[in-house]
Amino acid sequence: KDDSDEQGDGTDDQPFVNDKDKMSGYETNLYLYAEEIDERPRVSTLLNSLGSYSNTIPAATDPDAKPSTGGARMGTLIGVYLPCVQNIFGVILFIRLTWVIGTAGAIQGFLIVFMCCCVTMLTAISMSAIATNGVVPAGGSYFMISRSLGPEFGGAVGMLFYTGTTLAAAMYIIGAVEIVLTYMAPSLSIFGDFTQDVNIMYNNFRVYGTGLLVVMGTIVFIGVKFVNKFASVALACVILSILAVYTGIFVNFYGNDKLKMCVLGKRLLKDIEIANCTKDVGGPLYNIYCKQHNATFVECDPYFKENEVTVANGIMGLASGVFFDNLRDSFIESGSFIARSTDPEEIQRLDHPPNQPGYNEVINDLTTTFTILIGIFFPSVTGIMAGSNRSGDLADAQKSIPIGTICAILTTSTVYLSCVLLFAGTVDNLLLRDKFGQSIGGRLVVANIAWPNEWVILIGPSYVSYH
Repeated sequence: KDDSDEQGDGTDDQPFVNDKDKMSGYETNLYLYAEEIDERPRVSTLLNSLGSYSNTIPAATDPDAKPSTGGARMGTLIGVYLPCVQNIFGVILFIRLTWVIGTAGAIQGFLIVFMCCCVTMLTAISMSAIATNGVVPAGGSYFMISRSLGPEFGGAVGMLFYTGTTLAAAMYIIGAVEIVLTYMAPSLSIFGDFTQDVNIMYNNFRVYGTGLLVVMGTIVFIGVKFVNKFASVALACVILSILAVYTGIFVNFYGNDKLKMCVLGKRLLKDIEIANCTKDVGGPLYNIYCKQHNATFVECDPYFKENEVTVANGIMGLASGVFFDNLRDSFIESGSFIARSTDPEEIQRLDHPPNQPGYNEVINDLTTTFTILIGIFFPSVTGIMAGSNRSGDLADAQKSIPIGTICAILTTSTVYLSCVLLFAGTVDNLLLRDKFGQSIGGRLVVANIAWPNEWVILIGPSYVSYH
């Protein structure tokens, strides 16, 4: 047996070692045709493949092509922070937060807002951990989750994200229609007086909401660039509206006489002009609560006879100390009267026969609990994905997404929590709980706090609803 047979080809003798120095120049020049296992150790090749695994498909590159200049590379402020702030703020701040505070009280209202903000903060922290755990390519939140947790989790989260975005769009559409019909132009109601039948308002939501959805769908169909043209205007409306509210709260530090309410005993009355807020015989209240059977016999509601009618200011001001009156909760069932007390004799249900003397109290239209109010307010803290969805347009997504998103949540949370305390210290409890402003002629409470004019709030949030 010769030496060549004893030594073999050398490959199997040293399977985990590669001696490249012993290769001749001729063999080195033929490296293109060499097997990878001849050049690299087998174990290290396997470990390196497992360690550097990525399900990202690399884009094909042309070595002869000119380097791409790339699109607009946005920073943290423009690319993440401002879009998140714009999407988090919404109509609930202007049309429902006062009602949540009045119903839950300042303490529980603060807790509701704080809990909702903590949930989004924890979500942002988790998203930041994913964003900083490697290069963030284009694709937004769905791609980051899919890359980190796998396509199964990514698909499930993506479906939830899609469903939530769809429902949020419906909520903003309804909010815009409510502001226009309830506070700006009630005469635009197609099906009649919606204050007499809630189903009329629902039909208005369906008709006007469908029209708005078609308009917004057309705008989105045109292209993202066309949509982005409205972004700066919408953001300006948000900032201007919030500044107007803060300014109005301190301008009305000692209260004002713009909003006056008519109160019978402890019950809040509706649709009554202040000049007619009396028990005079023949007056509007007398005709509502008293029924004349003949020339000598008049039957009046017992509560109307036993209690006096008073006029109260709705905007009390921070100096009034009304904050302490708004600390307690006022959870009541649907159909109960809005009153300064939750005693059964004050909030009795509207269960009298139709032919008996009528009632003019403001009625609670929803049974309220702490959990229900959380569900109502929580959509106002969503929208934190607006920055991460632009990951492909960011200059440094790993840095911008965590900083911009968390700072946006801190900013909006500060605004929400401060508004809870400021509204509770400025507005009378009865007016806070009057969801649709029936006691003040169908006006928006927050709009009448704002400075210099209520139309700043009415126009701003209705436009912001289209973002």
